[in-house]
Amino acid sequence: MTGARTFVKAHGTGNDFLLYSDVDGTDPLATEDLVALADRHLGIGADGVIRAVRTAAVDEASDQVAAAEWFMDYRNADGSVAEMCGNGIRTYVAYLEHTGLLDLQVGEATTIATRAGTLVVHKEDDGYAVEMGTWTVPGGEPALADGFDVTVGLAGLDEPRPGLRVATPNPHTVIALSDLEELEAVDLSVAPRLEPEPADGSNVEVVVPLGEREVDVVDDDGTVVGTERIGVVRMRVHERGVGETLSCGTGACAAAIATRIWFGDDAPDEWVVLVPGGRLQVRMLEGGAVELAGPAEIVAEVTPLG
Repeated sequence: MTGARTFVKAHGTGNDFLLYSDVDGTDPLATEDLVALADRHLGIGADGVIRAVRTAAVDEASDQVAAAEWFMDYRNADGSVAEMCGNGIRTYVAYLEHTGLLDLQVGEATTIATRAGTLVVHKEDDGYAVEMGTWTVPGGEPALADGFDVTVGLAGLDEPRPGLRVATPNPHTVIALSDLEELEAVDLSVAPRLEPEPADGSNVEVVVPLGEREVDVVDDDGTVVGTERIGVVRMRVHERGVGETLSCGTGACAAAIATRIWFGDDAPDEWVVLVPGGRLQVRMLEGGAVELAGPAEIVAEVTPLG
């Protein structure tokens, strides 16, 4: 099936991936092999599979060749193509470093080509920060004014809830719940039911806003120079093509964006998103862009026998 090909298992806040190299784009995995490897019972198991390939070898990324050497070819566990993955791109850069395909020091940045365009990734002391680009609300001004534009049926709850669609650019639908007990009651092993149903499907985030906190702002010398407000939200996610996962990077961005919209003009620009797999930070940048920061952990190298 895969010959002697070696895969690296990695995760970002529990969102796990298999990564492999096909630097010249001559030997990509067949879809059926990819699905078999991602199977958690009969394969190695992962939420998605990422191929490291030079941008110049990918026809669909021909307009990004001048900006980025490496293209992140991301597939969901069911073999479907995704535009981007916020946790995946951090593990991708960690993989490029691990395999010697990239040398990046703390404080430095690299550019990665994706189906969502070329993205800048900064290496930090405890992980990576990704400039995720601009976000949109597909429902436009009416959705922004109402705070929702779809109705979502969730297993475990007694009635449908309003949701707000956010594109990051992956399609997401965010639903605010009243408390942590209600959040735990949701059964995300069952795919949520959206009305109207998006043509290309949607990831679904259920969130509970936990308010705001004041944190110290520290300069490079360790001196406290002020304070800033940070919003906090707890999130669970059902990813299209996968099911419930421990984390979703683009989903964390969507959750922070939606909650900020619901909170109004005085809402914080920085958010901590607590997911079952850990903690992510989402920062609102100028021009409607958003940045995602979090860890990336290499777990193991695996060479399948088949």
